[in-house]
Amino acid sequence: MQLFECPCPGEDPHPGGQIGEVQLSACTPPGGVPGKPEVPGKPEVPRFLPVLCCALPPGSRVPHGHLWGSGGFMLEEALFGLLFGADATLLESPVILCGLPDGQLCCVVLKALVTSKSAPGDLKALVKILHHLEEPVIFIGALRTKHWAEEEVENVHSDCLVALGHRGRTLAIKAGWDESGNLVPELREYSLPGPVLCAACGGGSRMYHSTPSDLCVVDLAHGGTPMDPEEPDGRSGGLPPLLFPASLSICSVVTLSVSSRAPKGSAELLALSAKGRLMTCSLDLNSEVPGPAKMTRADAGQRIKELLSGIGNVSERVSFLKKAVDQRNKALTSLNEAMNVSCALLSSREGPRPVSCTTTIAWSRLELQDVLMATCLLENSSGFSLDQGWTLCIQVLSSPSALDLDSAGSAITYTMPVDQLSPGSRREVILPLGPGENGMLELPVTVSCTLFYNLREVVGGALAPSDSFEDTFLDECLPTVLPEQEGVCLPLGRHTVDMLQCLRFPGLASPRTQAPCPLGATTDPVDTFLETLREPGSEPAGPASLRARYLPPSAASIRVSAELLRAALEEGHSGVSLCCATLQWLLAENAAVDMVRAQALSSIQGVAPDGSDIHLIVREVAVTDLCLAGPLQAVEIQVESSSLADMCRTHHAIIGRMQMMVMAQAAQRSSPPDLRVQYLRQIHANHEMLLQEVQTLRDRLCTEDEASSSATAQRLLQVYGQLRSPSLVLL
Repeated sequence: MQLFECPCPGEDPHPGGQIGEVQLSACTPPGGVPGKPEVPGKPEVPRFLPVLCCALPPGSRVPHGHLWGSGGFMLEEALFGLLFGADATLLESPVILCGLPDGQLCCVVLKALVTSKSAPGDLKALVKILHHLEEPVIFIGALRTKHWAEEEVENVHSDCLVALGHRGRTLAIKAGWDESGNLVPELREYSLPGPVLCAACGGGSRMYHSTPSDLCVVDLAHGGTPMDPEEPDGRSGGLPPLLFPASLSICSVVTLSVSSRAPKGSAELLALSAKGRLMTCSLDLNSEVPGPAKMTRADAGQRIKELLSGIGNVSERVSFLKKAVDQRNKALTSLNEAMNVSCALLSSREGPRPVSCTTTIAWSRLELQDVLMATCLLENSSGFSLDQGWTLCIQVLSSPSALDLDSAGSAITYTMPVDQLSPGSRREVILPLGPGENGMLELPVTVSCTLFYNLREVVGGALAPSDSFEDTFLDECLPTVLPEQEGVCLPLGRHTVDMLQCLRFPGLASPRTQAPCPLGATTDPVDTFLETLREPGSEPAGPASLRARYLPPSAASIRVSAELLRAALEEGHSGVSLCCATLQWLLAENAAVDMVRAQALSSIQGVAPDGSDIHLIVREVAVTDLCLAGPLQAVEIQVESSSLADMCRTHHAIIGRMQMMVMAQAAQRSSPPDLRVQYLRQIHANHEMLLQEVQTLRDRLCTEDEASSSATAQRLLQVYGQLRSPSLVLL
């Protein structure tokens, strides 16, 4: 609060130099919301602003109408001196009253602020705290506690200071006499209906305050009720022990003002509703109501208008309350359904889930290009409906590029509202998985499905309907009801799309089930490199012949105990050989598995998404040096491909399936057979030597010239090939 010197008439109209300054600090910031963290970089909108008004001592030269129109009032001498002290009385200084959002009721004497150059910022000397309402101050005003004749009203000042809080706590201060005859302030707190939206008083004994559901009036001169002419406890003009608000049957008033042009014996209010309606309300202040015989035609017409206006206000209130009740009932029903669905999903960790989302993979032809599509099928097998507030979130996370080790995988999240998914219903969502903008399909791709229930969408709409009375009241209620997470996440499942699911087999496929053409949208960098090695004048060679000449097919194998595979594949694969059953199990999630099963294949030639060939060979072998009891029957799965990256992706997919099989059979199988430990130690030692040779060859490549590095690179590829065939068996 800064005080400036006002220029004299005829001088520069700009303010003069600053005379004094003081700061009023609240315990809590006005923009903060209790229980709700502030968002960095996003300022909060204040819910409550400080309330300012000016209190003048008796004898101040201010017109009566102008004083009330500017939010100020004049207090009687006794109350003015008790509240603000002898300095304010002797200096005849105006006093600024300030109601802060944290509940403090403070005052600053302006003429004392002029002399504050010697002690700037001394809060104890400049700011006086009159009271603490412990809730945001909404209104500060002054009233008279007794009625006066109309000809005496102009010379009578207010003898009671009132302050009204947001939740309805009301403070009244009046000058009184104690038992010893000393003049003391009489303070009394009341509780009025809240939350209070606005309030007003026009210099008489009545105070009007608005709540979201009603507009009320209290009369301090009648002991709290405007219709009771008797004094509360026998003392004329004393503060009543209780206040009894009288309803005016007007709702949703957000701004209120008392007009000074009302006729004698009546009051006129100017109100603004939450819907933007500007209303005037005329009140008869006389306690006697004229009888039917004395009522004139004009009075009867006015009375009919008031009754019709009251009926309209009541109808509007009933309509709003009915809509609010319907919204809350709908929100409670939705919350009950969401609780049932959440409990059903969280309790069904084993067995079929009441709400599931399964993902299948298929190739499709879009815009002259083969695109891998994922079909997510959301199925509601529970007895509850998924209505408003539910959203299906599908995240597609691709692996980082094999050509760029520093790159990170990309993630795309799709959100689809789930509307009216009744019990037994299904919802299908089809999403593209690749290739991406670079024409490559980076595998594996993880598809995660999650159900999200938005609490703010459901509960927030019930607590804050579209035609609510006041935003500040709802902002106060919402943080105490809703959690910070704003919703509930229920994971439905995760599906990994690997190379085995994306392989296509043109030799087996029919036009309806398989796309015979590879992607062909990009050029393999290896083919480009091999093309540069062709000597000038020689015949051009295609990518396949170049790979066959310079790069033999990359291969990797894995061996699995035949006994372990028979135990894992005993269901659904009877009547076929173990090799055929193993190949069918590996391609179980591929669209061509039915044709592989029909032809009882044990080896198959496929095509990767980028067009390179993939050869899968499954055969039975005998491992002679591993067990003490004799040769061990095993199944060898071999992967061959002209593309090293595609071979690694296929090998990785096979390893993942083997891991899941071993984990499933580990709890059911007995201990493994006796093994030759010396043989295992020899294999480990050989691999240690190979790893040391790899490090030596890589260091040599960094120092050798281009001519001698060819042999080193060829030897390095041979060592990598030996490392991919570990001669170990899964038992």
